[in-house]
Amino acid sequence: MSILTEVSKNIFNLPRNTKRIIAILIDIGLCIFCTWLAFFLRLEEFVRINNVTTLAVEISILISIPIFWLMGLYKTIIRFQGLSIIFTVFIASFAYSILYFSIIGIYGIQGIPRSIGIIQPILLFLSISLSRLSIKFLFLSNLKTSKNRTNVLIYGAGTAGRQLLTSLESNTEMKVVGFLDDNPQFHRQLILGKTVYDPLNINKLIITQNIETILLALPSISRHKRNKVINYLNKYKVIVKTLPSVQDIVDGRVSVSDIKDFNIDDLLNREQVKPNLELLSKNINSKVVMVTGAGGSIGSELSRQIIKLNPKKLILIESSEFALYKITEELKNIIKNEIIIPLLINVQTKSKIEQVFKTFNIDTVYHAAAYKHVTLVEENICESIKNNVFGTFNLAESALKYNVSNFVLISSDKAVRSTNIMGATKRLAEICVQSLYDNQNQKSKFAIVRFGNVLESSGSVIPKFKKQIKEGGPVTLTHPDVTRYFMTIIEASQLVIQAGAMAEKCEVYVLDMGESIKIKDLVETMIKLSGLTIKNDKNLDGDIEIKIIGLRPGEKLYEELLLGDNPEKTYHEKIQKAKDPFIPFNKLKIDLDHLSNLIEENKLDKIKHMLENLVTSYQSNSEIVDHFYEQKSNSRNYLTSTKIINSDQNKVIRIKTK
Repeated sequence: MSILTEVSKNIFNLPRNTKRIIAILIDIGLCIFCTWLAFFLRLEEFVRINNVTTLAVEISILISIPIFWLMGLYKTIIRFQGLSIIFTVFIASFAYSILYFSIIGIYGIQGIPRSIGIIQPILLFLSISLSRLSIKFLFLSNLKTSKNRTNVLIYGAGTAGRQLLTSLESNTEMKVVGFLDDNPQFHRQLILGKTVYDPLNINKLIITQNIETILLALPSISRHKRNKVINYLNKYKVIVKTLPSVQDIVDGRVSVSDIKDFNIDDLLNREQVKPNLELLSKNINSKVVMVTGAGGSIGSELSRQIIKLNPKKLILIESSEFALYKITEELKNIIKNEIIIPLLINVQTKSKIEQVFKTFNIDTVYHAAAYKHVTLVEENICESIKNNVFGTFNLAESALKYNVSNFVLISSDKAVRSTNIMGATKRLAEICVQSLYDNQNQKSKFAIVRFGNVLESSGSVIPKFKKQIKEGGPVTLTHPDVTRYFMTIIEASQLVIQAGAMAEKCEVYVLDMGESIKIKDLVETMIKLSGLTIKNDKNLDGDIEIKIIGLRPGEKLYEELLLGDNPEKTYHEKIQKAKDPFIPFNKLKIDLDHLSNLIEENKLDKIKHMLENLVTSYQSNSEIVDHFYEQKSNSRNYLTSTKIINSDQNKVIRIKTK
C-alpha cells in the first residue's frame, strides 16, 4: 500500500468534527492565498504582507467562513458527493462575492484596489472547487485499488436506477458495471458513464464481467412484470437484491441504504389494492381501540396501522412482558402523547378483561391473541383451547355486556375443514362469537375475518427457510406438494381493519389471498435468488439440499378459506362474505362448560372427541401428541409391562414392552 493511500485512509477515518475543522482551516488558508494572488495579479508584482493586505485577508475570512457554514459546505460528506458539490461551492461563493465586493469594490477601503473585490472571489471559488474535487479524486483512487468490491448490474435504467448508481459511486462494497433494461432504445447507450445492456445477454455478462449481484431498480412496475423479471433472473447463479416501492422513495433519494435482500412478498403474484381510507378510519378515528395479542405479528402490525389513524386511546393487551414492552416503545417513537396504554393481561382472566372494558369505555376491539403454531398447539391441547376458545368467549361476552360498538375476531384459514387442534379451536372461537351475538342481539357490530399465512409472522416458515439457506442448508420441507396462501402483514392488517368497518351485524369475512403457492417452488426460488444452486440427484455439487421430513401432526397439504361454496361479494374487491353455521347459545354454553371440566381433569381423549362433536368440519389426521397425554401413556405402559420374577428372592425384573 502506498504512503498516499495510507495517509488518505487515516484522514477518512478521522472523526467527523475533526475533518470539519480541517476543512475550515484549509479554506482559511485558501482565503489568505487567494487574497495575496489577487494583489499579485492586479499589481503585477509581489506584495509584502502589510496592514492593507492583512485587512483584506481578515475581511475575506470573516465573511467566507460563516457563509460557507450556513450554506452547508461543512456538512457535506465530500466523498459521497458527485459533481453537485461544485454547484454547492458556486452558490456559497456567489453569496460571498456579493458581500466581499460590496465592502472592497463599492464601499472601498483605502489602499485596496476595488478590482480585488472581483478577482479574489473568483480565485477563491476556483481554489475551493479544486480542493473538494481533489479529495473526491483521492477517495475514488483508493476505491479503484480495492480488491474486495462486488461487480453488480442495475436492472432498470430509469430514475431509480440512475439515483442508485450515483449513490453507489463511493460504495466500498459494490462496483456497478452497467445497466440492464428491457427498452431496446437504451441498449448500448451510455448513462452516467455506464453501458446499458440487453437482459438477453446476461449470461455472457455474468461470465465476462464476473457479475455476482443484480440490483432491481424497478419500483414502479406491476407485480406481474416484476415476477417475469425475477423468473428470468432465477435461471442464473446471481444474487438478486431489490429497492423499495415508489411510496418508500417518493420523499427522498434512493441510496445504498435502501438496497435490501430479496423479499418473498416480491414473489406474490397479486397486486395490492390501495386501502379505502374511509373504512380504515371509520372505527378508529377518535375512538378508544383495544388490540389483544398486541405484541404478536398481527397484533403489532394492527397497532402500527391504528396509531396512524388518530385513535383517542390505544389499549394494548398482551401476556408477554417483553413483547408488550417492545411494541409499546416502538409506538411511543411514532407518537409522543399519552394515548398508548399497555396492559399485561391474559385474555383468559375474565375478571380482568371486564375491568378493562369498564374502566376505559372501549369502542373497538381487534382480537388477535391466539396460540397459532400448529405443532405446539397439538402438543399443548388444554392451554390452547383455554386461550383460543375461552379467551375469545370472555372477550366477546364482555364486549356485548359493555356495549362495545365493534368487535373483530382475527381468524385463520386453518379453521376451515381443519385437521389440527389449532384450526378446530379457531373455528370454535368463531362459533362462540356467532352464538353470543345471536343470543344477546345487541347493537354491537361483530366481524370475523379469516385469512391465510402472513409473511414474516412469528408462525411463518419463511424466516426459518432464510436461516437454513444462510447456514448452508439443508432446507427442511414437510412434503413436496404442500401449498399455502400468503399475504403481506401490512396488507392483511389493513384489510382486517376495513373488513371490520363493513360489519352490520355478525358477519364472517374472507380475505382474497390470491393464488396458493407451492412451498417447494418457493424454497427453490429463494435458494436461486440467493445466488446458490440446489443440491439433488441431478446436481450433486449443488449448494443447498432440500430435505423432505414428512407432514407434522395435524398438518394439511393445502388450506381452504370457505366452508361453503357461495361467498358473497362486498364493495371491496379483496373482501368476501361467507355464511357459516353455528351452534345455538343454550346448547353451546352447556357444551363449553362440559369442555371446561374435561380440561380441568386433563382428559385429552375426551377433549378431542368433544372438539370433533362441536366442530363438525374438524377431522383429525393424527394421534394425540400432547406431552401430558404421552407421558401418562408411557407411564401406564411401563407399569403394565412390569413383571415380578423369582419372588422368593424379592428380585424385580422390569421388562418394558414396545
